[in-house]
Amino acid sequence: MKKTLSTIILSTSIVAASFIWHPVETIAEPRSEHRGSDDFSPVYSPEIPSHINFCSKKVDLDRNDMYERFDRELTSLIYSHGSVMLMLKRANKYFPVMAPILKANGIPADVIYLACAESTLNPRAYSPAKAAGMWQFIPATGKQYGLEVTDEVDERYNVEKATEATCRYLKKAFEKYGDWPTVMASYNAGMGRISGELEKQLSDNSFDLYLNDETSRYVFRIMAIKAIMENPSAYGYQLDANQLYRNVDCDIVEVSGPVEDWATWAQQHGISYAQLKEENPWIRARSLTNKAGKTYQVKVPKKEASYRSNQAKTVYNKAWVK
Repeated sequence: MKKTLSTIILSTSIVAASFIWHPVETIAEPRSEHRGSDDFSPVYSPEIPSHINFCSKKVDLDRNDMYERFDRELTSLIYSHGSVMLMLKRANKYFPVMAPILKANGIPADVIYLACAESTLNPRAYSPAKAAGMWQFIPATGKQYGLEVTDEVDERYNVEKATEATCRYLKKAFEKYGDWPTVMASYNAGMGRISGELEKQLSDNSFDLYLNDETSRYVFRIMAIKAIMENPSAYGYQLDANQLYRNVDCDIVEVSGPVEDWATWAQQHGISYAQLKEENPWIRARSLTNKAGKTYQVKVPKKEASYRSNQAKTVYNKAWVK
């Protein structure tokens, strides 16, 4: 028998009423009591020193804004565990290459932490602004300070040559400012911007400038990196010597002509194309035309040296390991 519309409406009303007067009962989990602190790992705020020695200068952190800016960078860094751990491991590989170049050019040792802030010591780093390499040169600035930047060769990815170019920039900036923190601020914002702000704001150093957030944080981030990398165990980082990265012993092969195919070239020298690129990230194309006949020094890893079991457990800074 077909139900009439009125019958359907009446039935629906009765069902709805039953839910009003007889709600469906559910079995709910009892509400847990407030969890105590024992359920969580302790989270500590780092101790901020009264000052930090940076590039042979005592930087006072007592002023309120100086304290907070340093605290912000130190706190954010020490809880960025992956990035800091990788910096420590990479530093063992790259500091022995970069530090002697800085020293030979009269650049303070602390400037090496600028590369950490720029790239976390990743030699393949590339930014949305097209800055490349460990020192993060944009193409125009790289060329200005002596680096070859083409589709086939990009020396911004050559750690030694990029470090030399950085030294040229830093020395020029120091002649202008006579203050290393201000020099580093200019590395981030450009000398034109820093010089203009120093004049407009009647200041003689970058710490007293009101700048955009990135540049305001930049030098403090470098100082915070120094604090951590000089004593990582104080911030909970524990590494064994065997966990640090190491340089591979290489032969240097000079290339003064064209290379039709780098993969074939690598095979002829007893290595894979991947190994060639790993040790020479400045090679950017499959071939090299080299019409100018320029001489390039290509690193070819020695066969035995490519394996960690054959390498010495060298440690650049004993404070980095347990």
